[in-house]
Amino acid sequence: MEVDFQLGRPSEEARIVVAMSGGVDSSVVAALAARSGAEVVGVTLQLYDHGAAVERSRSCCAGQDIYDARTVADRLGIAHYVFDYESRFKDSVIDRFADEYMMGRTPIPCIACNQGVKFTDLLSLARDLGADCLATGHYVRRMAGPSGAELHRAADPARDQSYFLFATTADQLDYLRFPLGDLPKALVREVARDLQLIVADKPDSQDICFVPNGDYASVVKKVRPEAAQEGEIVHMDGRLLGRHKGLIHFTVGQRRGLEIGGQKEPLYVVRLEPGVRRVIVGPKSALAVRTAHLSDINWLGEAQKEGLTAKVRSMARPAPARFDGRSLHFLDPEYGVAPGQAAVIYDGDRVLGGGWIEETIAAELEPA
Repeated sequence: MEVDFQLGRPSEEARIVVAMSGGVDSSVVAALAARSGAEVVGVTLQLYDHGAAVERSRSCCAGQDIYDARTVADRLGIAHYVFDYESRFKDSVIDRFADEYMMGRTPIPCIACNQGVKFTDLLSLARDLGADCLATGHYVRRMAGPSGAELHRAADPARDQSYFLFATTADQLDYLRFPLGDLPKALVREVARDLQLIVADKPDSQDICFVPNGDYASVVKKVRPEAAQEGEIVHMDGRLLGRHKGLIHFTVGQRRGLEIGGQKEPLYVVRLEPGVRRVIVGPKSALAVRTAHLSDINWLGEAQKEGLTAKVRSMARPAPARFDGRSLHFLDPEYGVAPGQAAVIYDGDRVLGGGWIEETIAAELEPA
């Protein structure tokens, strides 16, 4: 199998930098780049070292994964370099992750990582190395459009990662390449097996790479010990229902873990009030949102269009919506929309842009 890296000149005259995380996806990208005939340089960023996380098979950018990336590079006969970005990652991703929870928001560290360390620092590093492009193992498609490169969903909906890349700028997109966007995961692993890469059957990394055993609360408490302060659980009608052991254990739309049994109807987290450490709960109907105000908007599209859809969580279905340049208006009430999450706007399969949800307006407070 061969992939066109759209280098703009003969491959044998070009240089491709590949972001190698130590997983099967980026390893196959490196292999495809090497097959193109270009000079290939593999780059791995060491981002953290959280003890047990270093040896876990489902982590990334730490000890075992760095070893795997280097082993794959040796197998392919390409150069490989490791750069220590641990301090930068802590400041821009881990600390931000903890602070968002402290403010009662729902953070998405993968997007913050792409915005900073991966698509800013790593891209700058690739340019310094004289590369014609930076290639990654993300499952998205970069397609040529009338106004330049466009970002589209992956061909395989089950693998699509476009939600996490909404903040990619037009300049970054012009330089990036995503060779796996048209491929199913099974074929990627098959290529890895054919090349006898040690990562061919390696499990996929988890969404939050720096959280050992999926216990994000312990990471937040380690960074911000005050995050574990107790507070009240209050029904939106004013009734005190119980107490909690820290806002970091809750997010908007959550039902389980409230530990307030004996209620007549299921209750959900409706909002968090960090100033008084209060969790407000209510019926599912109270989660219905009609409008979300966005901040730090990144726009990759042209003029506004009708027929748009939006996703407010990575696994959410695309919902029909209208975008006025600042706020997202859902044609039908959307549930579980939480401040701190990203809202990504699509025109069909194309990513037009998105932003961070700052505030929501309940459906019952705003007419359709």
